Amino acid sequence: MTTLAKLLIVDDDPRLRSLLKYYLTDKGFEVDCVADAEQMNYKLTRSFYDLIILDWMMPGEDGLSVCGRLHAQENSPLIMMLTANGSENDSIAGLQCGADDYMAKPFNVDVLLAHIQAMLRRRPRVPAGVPDTNGVFLEFGDYVLDLAQRCLMFNDKKINLSHGEFSLLKVLTQQIGTTLSREQLSYLIKGQDSEVDGRFIDTQVYRLRKLIETDPSNPIYLQTVRGLGYVMINPNTRY
Repeated sequence: MTTLAKLLIVDDDPRLRSLLKYYLTDKGFEVDCVADAEQMNYKLTRSFYDLIILDWMMPGEDGLSVCGRLHAQENSPLIMMLTANGSENDSIAGLQCGADDYMAKPFNVDVLLAHIQAMLRRRPRVPAGVPDTNGVFLEFGDYVLDLAQRCLMFNDKKINLSHGEFSLLKVLTQQIGTTLSREQLSYLIKGQDSEVDGRFIDTQVYRLRKLIETDPSNPIYLQTVRGLGYVMINPNTRY
């Protein structure tokens, strides 16, 4: 069987770890399991994981702290946050901290599988060994997007970006001044055969605004064009 992706389950409940490992391995995934953040850190020094299923409440460092720490790193795995508290405030907190998706316990494993598959489909990927030759730097305002290093620079300060943030920002800065719909952004990021995922685009826009805008509720650079989509504005350019 071809391995679909490599997953890491981080949860202090041994029964849940065992259940998920059995189920997801049967579905074609390579699955490792650990009980807490310390064990997770060790695993991450030995292997790369496409996606981490992360419990919120754990002994030691909790899932929210782990999520924020991982999200701040370059090339971080996708994160599915699990919690026993399904409140809307917890969902918002998890997503703001960097989780790519969120599910409340108890959950149906078939629904979890569908979420995992959707997350992996919409994740932008750069083929190994294929250099990005479409320029080296893209600029807007006082920001410089370094395509080779896949990071954002501001006043000589390096800002690490996730796969999704980098891919969306690259497309928008390549098309500065042009309004792009969610469908166009999905096509430019993931290709012609990809499914349009407005939630993915909106989530990355939200995160980019937190990184580049002084006031994300009143953006200068990454603006919404009502009913049409998004546009990147360079204040130093006259259109």
